[in-house]
Amino acid sequence: MALFQKQPMMRRVLYALIPIYIYSLFFYGVRLLWLSLFVFTFGIISEYIFEKKKGKKVSEAVLVTCMLYTLSLPPFTPWWIATIGIIFGIVFAKEAYGGFGRNIFNPAITARLFVYIAFPSYMTNGWMIPKFGSFGLDVTTSATPLALLKESQTLSLKDLFLGFRAGSIGESAIFLIIIGAIYLIFTKTASWKIIISTISSAFILTALFDIFIPSAPPTIFALLSGSLLFVSVFIATDPITAPKNSKAQVIYGIIIGVSIVIIRTFSLFAEGTSFAVLLGNTFAPFLDHVTKKVKK
Repeated sequence: MALFQKQPMMRRVLYALIPIYIYSLFFYGVRLLWLSLFVFTFGIISEYIFEKKKGKKVSEAVLVTCMLYTLSLPPFTPWWIATIGIIFGIVFAKEAYGGFGRNIFNPAITARLFVYIAFPSYMTNGWMIPKFGSFGLDVTTSATPLALLKESQTLSLKDLFLGFRAGSIGESAIFLIIIGAIYLIFTKTASWKIIISTISSAFILTALFDIFIPSAPPTIFALLSGSLLFVSVFIATDPITAPKNSKAQVIYGIIIGVSIVIIRTFSLFAEGTSFAVLLGNTFAPFLDHVTKKVKK
């Protein structure tokens, strides 16, 4: 008997993430493989323990959760922190609600935010700029682009686009994220309304802040920095935790995009994507309810 439920939609998300994962291997090598070993092992085991009691198989969605969580981690994340995070995400953000299809919060982003808050010294320091093809062996420590922008330092658009900058493992390959978005939209796996409304609302608000707030980062550089695009394409579009109808999806995307920019600009946190997604998840059922068509 197969261990996993067959879920074609989840497989397509994995297909879109695999190029990003492989590209990241050229940067982080053994570091990425080491984290993946613990995240996938304990993520699958955590779900298996709960689903076995119900006589069900492990969902292929757990593979997506593990992949997204791994790619969202800083490259210097200790294996034990990565392990604690994935167990927390699967158990408390998914299985506690009844398993696949019943959770209201995205497990990957819940896991990421939990370790970010619980272990801030590990999750906010030690960023690095690896050389492509070094497999994590030849690295240079650096602040993230968002941190550098706050210090009014100059960044290279080409480096941001190709991923030659500090950041979480999978967030920096912008060109692969765009290709992944096209694939997910073309295969009707992800909602283009969520992707476009999240990115466009973030763009508009960032541009306004850029004009009227002297300390705000430059618009284009800010959009290509951090995990905004990665989250907009792969996490905000999670079909379980996002709204189902069109109007709700647009509002949901706006909530996430606006929240990201406000948190980035005014809070003590350099990045606001995790908080913004969970805020959007919270409102998703309500948005579906208030925007549904009333039958006459």
